[in-house]
Amino acid sequence: MNLIISGTNRPGSNTLKVAKQYQQLFEEKGVTTALLSLQKIQSIEKEESFLAIEEEFLVPAQKILIISPEYNGSFPGILKLMIDLSDIKTVFYGKKIALTGVANGRAGNLRGLDNLTNIFNYLKVQVMPNKLPISGVMHLLDPATDQIKDPATILAMQTQIEEFINF
Repeated sequence: MNLIISGTNRPGSNTLKVAKQYQQLFEEKGVTTALLSLQKIQSIEKEESFLAIEEEFLVPAQKILIISPEYNGSFPGILKLMIDLSDIKTVFYGKKIALTGVANGRAGNLRGLDNLTNIFNYLKVQVMPNKLPISGVMHLLDPATDQIKDPATILAMQTQIEEFINF
């Protein structure tokens, strides 16, 4: 299974909008994906609701695309919590991950993507080299459709998807 993770629990986030567009772009390539929004994580404990998420989404995923917003120069705590609560050997070891950063600023969460890369390397995950920073996301999203409208950004997303399919 291929999994897309929207890496924040913030309601109404641009991250989830971008994740949904990625899912649509994957479908256009004939690749089915599951989408996990971290809004589903309601606790800081490893309880039944988290174990259900782990079993339904994280364990069966062979490839994972994480869309991570920039939070204070890095990535959201809820994403770190998800990683920390997971049974890392069954959820992460040996899997393949692609990373996309989204930010309203100009760097597209490059620091956060680097931080995630270091963590996933430690967890024996293969991180795809093409990490896509999407900068100025608030200007790229069409308010009518909640989708990125910029052709260059869409092309970069499609290129990353192609590479991830073949990764």
